[in-house]
Amino acid sequence: MDPTAMKVLGFSIIFLATAAGAALVFFFKRELSGRLNTLFLGFASGVMVAASVWSLLIPAIDGAEETYGAWSLVPAVAGFLLGGAFLVAIDKLIPHLHQGTGEEEGPPSHLKKPAKLFFAVTIHNIPEGLAVGFAFGAAAAAGGQGALVSALGLAIGMAIQNFPEGAAVALPMRAVTGSRLKAFLYGAGSGAVEPVFAVVGYFLAANLAAAQPWFLAFAAGAMIFVVVEDLIPAAHLSEHPHFGTWGSMVGFAVMMALDVALG
Repeated sequence: MDPTAMKVLGFSIIFLATAAGAALVFFFKRELSGRLNTLFLGFASGVMVAASVWSLLIPAIDGAEETYGAWSLVPAVAGFLLGGAFLVAIDKLIPHLHQGTGEEEGPPSHLKKPAKLFFAVTIHNIPEGLAVGFAFGAAAAAGGQGALVSALGLAIGMAIQNFPEGAAVALPMRAVTGSRLKAFLYGAGSGAVEPVFAVVGYFLAANLAAAQPWFLAFAAGAMIFVVVEDLIPAAHLSEHPHFGTWGSMVGFAVMMALDVALG
């Protein structure tokens, strides 16, 4: 496949998969059952953890060896923590409502509940877009078809977990908004931020080669932050522990297989 086509495909599918998942609101009469919702969220968390390790942190450490030598862990560790700090800062700046815990964060506002739920999901989709963009940017700087295929594998993994995530957003949103169309637009719109930040991440990584290990680790830290703060609480693992646990394990295995097969 042409390199440009691979980039366009990678940046597009992460949004299209979210929109496709959100479209289930037109076919389901009710919200997802507690067990299915736990399974979906567990799967998403597993994919994100595996992507953080196999597609981001390990390449960050490997890429830093030439510059840092024995200290190649420095950008991985520091970038990872900075990614979490970035999400904390975003949480403090944008008013939103966590779907799993019902906790409100950000400055006081008069936004309605649907908007706050929308912002919560949108904020936590930013790291996924950055991860895909950083991966493609690093691949473009490295050159070679293999690196681009590996980046596309990461995008495919993100897209796979975005489908159930889109459904998990849109279906509950229908009860909040009272409209299937509005629920779909909220669900699909929450994923629109991903290709935008993928493009930003791509140009940063492609043009600042020395900072690539930092960027990759940053995206990993931000995604792990999302998993721990949002996906796991929203999954309500205490109610359906095996569904969430197996969902997470299968998601991890799927992403790991994609990375090994295409990496």
